[in-house]
Amino acid sequence: MRLQGDMESTDDELDQSVFENKNGLADDMAFLASMPELCDVTFLVGETREPVCAVKAVLAARSRVFHKMLYQPPSPQRKKEVLPKETTKLRRPTFLKRSSEPLLNVKNANTQTQSNQHQTVVVDEFEPDVFRQLIEYIHTGCVTLQPRTLLGVLNAADYYGLEDLRKACTGFVQCCINVDTVCALLSSAERYIQYKCTKSLVQKVLEFVDEHGNEVLNLGSFALLPLHVVRLILSRDELKADEFTKFQAALMWTMKYGDTNSNVDWKEVFVENFMSSIQYHKIPANVLMNEVEPLKLVPYEVIMTSLAYQADPSCVDPDKLKRALRMGNYHGLMGISSTIGTVTAERTMSVQSSGTHHGSSSTISSIGSSDLVGSDKT
Repeated sequence: MRLQGDMESTDDELDQSVFENKNGLADDMAFLASMPELCDVTFLVGETREPVCAVKAVLAARSRVFHKMLYQPPSPQRKKEVLPKETTKLRRPTFLKRSSEPLLNVKNANTQTQSNQHQTVVVDEFEPDVFRQLIEYIHTGCVTLQPRTLLGVLNAADYYGLEDLRKACTGFVQCCINVDTVCALLSSAERYIQYKCTKSLVQKVLEFVDEHGNEVLNLGSFALLPLHVVRLILSRDELKADEFTKFQAALMWTMKYGDTNSNVDWKEVFVENFMSSIQYHKIPANVLMNEVEPLKLVPYEVIMTSLAYQADPSCVDPDKLKRALRMGNYHGLMGISSTIGTVTAERTMSVQSSGTHHGSSSTISSIGSSDLVGSDKT
């Protein structure tokens, strides 16, 4: 029972009760939208042109955008293109009118007849699952938000002027970004990158990735992200992930890419897209020699230069090394004195003694030019 007014309510008001059955109404409206014969507009959504039915009056009442789309009279030029030529021949009344009856406005009657006809509208902006959730919300006032379609629903709500739904999506973002959903959110961002709501959400997702780098990079779903998204993540200075984990994530992505694109050399894809995103001199020496070098992905000069840095950080400028990787200038990377080369070679041999044998490491002192040597070295 809902009481009206304050403590001084009259006896008549106290005897009133308001019964609400919003859930029942929502169920009935959902049933209405699910029955094509009860709907008067069909949307053909996405590339597959999947049909989604709705009731125009409900759409127009809930969204000013839909009202304008479905009920605004077409321009005269558009009328000429859409209406068949025979239409003008059928405008004469079929029956004679009594003199007491007002003359019918044939033009308005014709417009009303058209508005009552079933319409078909093509929607390219959103995916079928997203648009179906939007229509469900408009008809029933409720919808289940999911990370996979959240970004699409958020942008659709903004696009069609549904402010309450947009706010609900924005609020849900704060609690749904986690290790399990982050890749799904980034994948959907690719589809809706042109919308303004996407940019703010992607920034929040990237900030989460930065803080949980190692966990995110080890996800199997990370290999399903678009190439430019993976490159963006791995190249971020804010990313808190160790370099070998970054290397493994890039390797996993390129191998997956090679599996789905048999005509592409996945090793070339790795070198072209990810070589400069990893700081090899920060990968432990034993890991470099036992895990990275045997794959023959990273040029030998890069491996040796990284080992030299670990032996004596003052002999190599990391910034110049990074620029050399970005430019693909691997030959002649190091200009290191024979003394530093000897120290590095000794460390390399020490690494070999605990792992597999790599005989070529003893030639490190003869590799390179002087452009990566520290300024205090001769």
